[in-house]
Amino acid sequence: MVIQNGPVMVTAIHAGHTIRRSLQPWLTISEQERLREEDPLTDFFLPAGDTIVRANRSRFEFDLNRPPEKAVTVDPQDTWGLKIWDPDLPEQEIERSLALHAQFYRLIAERVEAMIAEHGRILVLDLHSYNHRRDGPEASPALQSENPDIDLGATTLNKDVYGNLLEGFKAGLQSRQVRGRTPDVQVNVRWEDGGNFPEWLHATYGDAACVLTLEFKKIFMDEWGCGADILALQELRDGFLAAVREGRESLARVAPA
Repeated sequence: MVIQNGPVMVTAIHAGHTIRRSLQPWLTISEQERLREEDPLTDFFLPAGDTIVRANRSRFEFDLNRPPEKAVTVDPQDTWGLKIWDPDLPEQEIERSLALHAQFYRLIAERVEAMIAEHGRILVLDLHSYNHRRDGPEASPALQSENPDIDLGATTLNKDVYGNLLEGFKAGLQSRQVRGRTPDVQVNVRWEDGGNFPEWLHATYGDAACVLTLEFKKIFMDEWGCGADILALQELRDGFLAAVREGRESLARVAPA
């Protein structure tokens, strides 16, 4: 976590790839397949925030966007049919992972409360990415209509308070072209919720925390070969920086909570 003064927190809680050594004997998924299901390069956007948070551990060691009872699972049904862990994963290793999960939430609570005390209202941007070529590198990509370039998750957002911020943020994302075209940005298309992290923020802090989840389609990389398109990343970041500027201005116009 990097802390600077200001009302904007940006997080990349699935950017990490590291899994601690004591767990590795029970890991059953290949490194390449695991990397494809993580959110690499989402930390590229972090400098737009005042407080920035990057999780260095893999989401499969403990998933920070799930509640504790689902954060470490040996059941493939909880991980899209992927077998991540040997069912004999020791309970003490699971408990160690869950202790780190709890520590993260304590640290975030401490920082969010300090930000709200100072600024009244804050903006939290939770960054993720998703695959759209699941049938293989040679197969057709998933339908664009159901897989926008950026899906803005705003399921916990109070539009009476933050509706203008949401619209301005979306316009900011679309204000910069990506590889010669305006990115397709939609709201609440792919998921019914943003996961445990944004829901916990909203349940705990209400409208004092405006939380948006950004799901970037992996148009900035080869999700099978994992090579990055640096120009696309830079163009997406330019749009994100413009959106954050819009968000800051809109947040400043909303009366303190």
